[in-house]
Amino acid sequence: MVEITLPIILQILQTIGILVGIVYYITIMRNTQRTRELSLNAQEQALETRQAQMFLQMLNRWRDETEGLDVWPVIATKISNAEEYLDKYKNDEDFKRVIDAFIGFYEGLGVIVKEGYMSIRLVALMWAGMTRMFWENIFEDTVDGLRVHYGLPRMFSETEYVCRELIKYINEHPELKT
Repeated sequence: MVEITLPIILQILQTIGILVGIVYYITIMRNTQRTRELSLNAQEQALETRQAQMFLQMLNRWRDETEGLDVWPVIATKISNAEEYLDKYKNDEDFKRVIDAFIGFYEGLGVIVKEGYMSIRLVALMWAGMTRMFWENIFEDTVDGLRVHYGLPRMFSETEYVCRELIKYINEHPELKT
């Protein structure tokens, strides 16, 4: 029969201690991984919620700024250059009010999209046709001339940014073509 001596007992206890330590370490690592996954899910959900709130705020802003304005006839009119734009802006009160509403809206929207607070996809889903029409009929051919006229090289830069990004996004997603 095998004699159990003190050194053998100590070795068995040491082995058991190491095994318990390994099991404990694995358990802690699994719990840490689960906690990280839950935290990431919560962060993603919070980001989506903030983006939805931002979208609704911009939607409300759009409605407030364009309330009572006859937008479509203005943005359907093709403007060829800065001089034509300035003349129309000076002499046509409806044009001026619509343009002021659009510029105010798109400057804010451009910053929000550029900084990643709202996806360009949401812009494409909500304001694609109107934005493209505004850009192609009124602003694309006039913005550089307006910057020169006013001596402001960054004038309307966020409007230009969001319009260009939207058109690029739509071209990459033909199902959203306007």
